[in-house]
Amino acid sequence: MSINPLAQELNAIIKSGNSHLMEMLSKTGRRLFFPKGILTQSAEARQKAYDKFNATIGIATENLHTMHLPSVMKSIQGLRTSDTLTYAPSFGIPGLRQAWKDAMIKKNPTLKDKQISLPIVTNGITHGISVFADMFLDPDDVLIFPDKMWGNNILIMSVRRDAEINHYPLFSSAGGFNIAGFEKTVRMHAHNNYKVIVFLNFPNNPTGYTPTEAEGQKIVDILTKVAEEGTNVIAVTDDAYFGLRYEDTPLKESLFAHLCNRHPRMLAVKLDGATKEMFVWGLRVGFITYNTMVDGDPIPFYEALERKTAGDIRGSISNASHLSQSIVLRAMLHPDELDREREKNILILKSRANKIKEILADRKYDDAWEMYPFNSGYFMCLKMKTVNAETLRVHLLDKYRVGTISINPTDLRIAFSCVDEENLQELFDTIFMGIKDLEAQKA
Repeated sequence: MSINPLAQELNAIIKSGNSHLMEMLSKTGRRLFFPKGILTQSAEARQKAYDKFNATIGIATENLHTMHLPSVMKSIQGLRTSDTLTYAPSFGIPGLRQAWKDAMIKKNPTLKDKQISLPIVTNGITHGISVFADMFLDPDDVLIFPDKMWGNNILIMSVRRDAEINHYPLFSSAGGFNIAGFEKTVRMHAHNNYKVIVFLNFPNNPTGYTPTEAEGQKIVDILTKVAEEGTNVIAVTDDAYFGLRYEDTPLKESLFAHLCNRHPRMLAVKLDGATKEMFVWGLRVGFITYNTMVDGDPIPFYEALERKTAGDIRGSISNASHLSQSIVLRAMLHPDELDREREKNILILKSRANKIKEILADRKYDDAWEMYPFNSGYFMCLKMKTVNAETLRVHLLDKYRVGTISINPTDLRIAFSCVDEENLQELFDTIFMGIKDLEAQKA
């Protein structure tokens, strides 16, 4: 199939800025473009026909205002119909994209002097992963994840895109991030492939672990060395739970900030969102941001990459919710208030995390499970010593009406984010009782 001239134009800009990126793009990614059809013509009309007749886009207006139903708008206080009911651009609304970029740099000072793309708005981080997969994954491409990972990645990238997922053990025998296992797995696949894609999800789902500053630097150094040795590296930071840290030792900044501008053969991709950072899960507002080393002016290079990304969004969901984006942007325009409110919630979660560690210090649990390290995020995991995790999950649900998640035959995930602190002792005692029930049945 021939490549559209608009895609060829974007490819030429990208190749001129960094030829290695053309090797990283998938077949779909090389063919993607943002159409100059209805959307472009409508954008031109909004600029020049704003006070006359703009008969370009499929919405209804009345007296130059967005037509609406009062019964709908009465549930939306303080926002205009034009900011809530109309279509948003496939790139996302410009004000939100810039506000998110500014906030990202504020939270990650290492980014201050580095050129990154303007974030593209996605329909949550899940959609952002899917957009990334369209852009960069071909069948049988190699993906590297820890053995503790979010299961939906399998559906998105292995089932839908037919990529090959490979694992390394997340934790070392000493209990921290498994640097040796990580490096061994990355190097093994880099030796056999021209491109490797490494997903870095911290705080980790399901374990709630974030590497220390020293561990994070080693991760960056390993990936940089692999790129220097001639393999294209796509390093994806899944920062869904960014900022939810409960100890002093975990990374303060996203690994994305440290991966930027490391080598021409390395592409850093940041997936993040308001979803968890702002406690607005159902609004489905995520972002995808890029960095690599660029020859010449980086602005047209990143604009070309953004146009391909927006083309993928245009060709799937058209655009993310305008209402959701406007709500998030409105909150971000008052950063001091937003930070105070967010910090209050984080302190509640931190108190729960500390309470769990206090509870599980009781030696009575020692023969039942092992607690994986956790220092951040929404979750913690227990490794069962005597029973099957799925059998336990079902038993807890049936007998005690307690819900947990079994990750594999040994691991049980507990979302302490949705259990009040005063109920944590009862929760773990109930899990313990469930284990004793199953042990008695086997006896």
